[in-house]
Amino acid sequence: MARTLPEFQKNLSPAAATLEQLGKLVRNRRAQSRLRIDDAASLSGVSSDVLSRLENGKPVTADKLILVLESLGLRILVVPKTEIPAIEAVLDQSAPSEGR
Repeated sequence: MARTLPEFQKNLSPAAATLEQLGKLVRNRRAQSRLRIDDAASLSGVSSDVLSRLENGKPVTADKLILVLESLGLRILVVPKTEIPAIEAVLDQSAPSEGR
C-alpha cells in the first residue's frame, strides 16, 4: 500500500504544551517538507516507529526527539509560560498576510 503525505495545516501555533501538540507540529513540518514518514525517519536516523509515535503524541526519548527536530529544520525554544502570548503576538505580526 502506498504511503500518503499528511495534509499541511497553516497557522498552527508553535507553542506545544503537550506531546499531542508537539506531534502535530512535527507531522505538519513533515507535510510541508513533502516527506513520507519512512523517508523522514531515515533522514532523521530514527525508525519509522519512533517517528510515528512522536507524531501521534506518544513519548520518545529526548535524543530521538532532537534528531527528528534537527532533520526537519525545527528547534526547541524553552520559555516561561507567561511569555508565550507575547512571543505568539510577535510571530503573528511577522507572518505574511494571506491574500496580499
